[in-house]
Amino acid sequence: MCSSKRMSTSPSPQSSNERADDRIVTLLSQWLVGTLGNEALLREVEGVEVDRLAPGQRSAVEELVVELRAAPPRERSDLQVVVRETLESLAYGE
Repeated sequence: MCSSKRMSTSPSPQSSNERADDRIVTLLSQWLVGTLGNEALLREVEGVEVDRLAPGQRSAVEELVVELRAAPPRERSDLQVVVRETLESLAYGE
């Protein structure tokens, strides 16, 4: 008998060895391609420990959280800029 494994499309919890910036980049990438909605992105980003991020990175993530909280559930266009700016801050380690 053949058993099949189902892959979950939901984000996995942050593993203990995954860096916060890598986790957030993954989440933002999922949001950009449409596999993660605003509420899920907010919930997941709020679950990431950002204490070890550089000050500029932490500030960008905090701004992202503020914008996500204020955004209507399906609004994406106004969030595109802040998501891309957050990605840039995380990539450059600012």
